Amino acid sequence: MNPSRTPLLLISAFSFAMLAVALILQHVLDMLPCPLCVIQRYLFLAIGIVTLVGAYRKPVFYTGLGLLGALGGLGTAGKHLYVLAHPGLSCGIDPMETVLNKLPAATYLPFLFRADGLCEDATAPFLGLSIPQWSFLGFAAVTLALGWVLLRRRHA
Repeated sequence: MNPSRTPLLLISAFSFAMLAVALILQHVLDMLPCPLCVIQRYLFLAIGIVTLVGAYRKPVFYTGLGLLGALGGLGTAGKHLYVLAHPGLSCGIDPMETVLNKLPAATYLPFLFRADGLCEDATAPFLGLSIPQWSFLGFAAVTLALGWVLLRRRHA
């Protein structure tokens, strides 16, 4: 049996759970996603898919892809935190939002991938932290977990 299967399945489930929380925040609590939020959704979806596939096929390759996605998520969430820390910077209605909203995923799944909010509006705390802070912690946890899976396989 593949020793990486269980951790990869847990990472996949966590990534899909992060997407579910994002949908609850959007559709139940009326928190509109900004362009940086949508990019983070794409990255959590990508991590969830590649780690799910990696649990059953070529775990090292797919774990590496997931790690790249997690690092990209850290960068995106970090950028979002930077925007929040420096009021006046906005990524609201800009070319990034236009491009994101014209992607096929946003056209066919607007409830998940349409960017309608402003990045600067993500300051409302949820259990004591802003949404970008939670996202950053989520990507950090995934990065550490995927790094651990890769190191464990290397030393096995």
